[in-house]
Amino acid sequence: MSNGRLAHTRVGVLGSGEVGRRLAAGFASRGHDVMIGSREPGKPELSEWLSGDGAGIKAGTFPETAEHGELVVLAVLGNAAEEAIAEAGPDNFAGKVVIDAMNPLDFSAGFPPKLSIYGENSLGECVQRALPDARVVKAFNTIGNPYFVDPSFSEGQPTMLIAGNDDDAKRTVGDIVADFGWPDAVDIGGIEGSRELEAICILWVKIGGRRGAWDHGFKLLAG
Repeated sequence: MSNGRLAHTRVGVLGSGEVGRRLAAGFASRGHDVMIGSREPGKPELSEWLSGDGAGIKAGTFPETAEHGELVVLAVLGNAAEEAIAEAGPDNFAGKVVIDAMNPLDFSAGFPPKLSIYGENSLGECVQRALPDARVVKAFNTIGNPYFVDPSFSEGQPTMLIAGNDDDAKRTVGDIVADFGWPDAVDIGGIEGSRELEAICILWVKIGGRRGAWDHGFKLLAG
């Protein structure tokens, strides 16, 4: 059983890149039953990770992983999100809390990237529209993946900003954030807040490019 705020649960993480692996390992480290989803669940590099840092985590296809999770994390490349949802089967997300940890990045003009979705729209909103029966919460998209779990900087801890339409779902994600060693998450409002959160990712990347380093995060100061 997990000793944190989130009771022991089945978690499905769609996406076996660095972001998906870090989040899957975070949930596993807190005692949850985790499956990581890939289009090729038997690929050698994933098998190697599952026998090392990912020990105890199962691998499955996108549909298997979405079905496995009582809570589902979307961690594929942002521009492949809707394709991944279609492949996983939208019905497998119905009624569930879905964490959108993705950013829609456009590298067509080189570095730094731009957002591929912008204006009066965002990837978070696209995900919620694609999954009308799920409760989507944007989280984990404004910081580098080495800091997803137990984040620490020389000047303290960063702030996790989250957005979504369902208050209960945001409380669940707030529990996860706390269990992962963060201060209390800051809820910025409805899923349309993904517009600002995705723009913060671009800011984070630009700062990294100027610094030539990626060990930075953002902190909200109040009072």
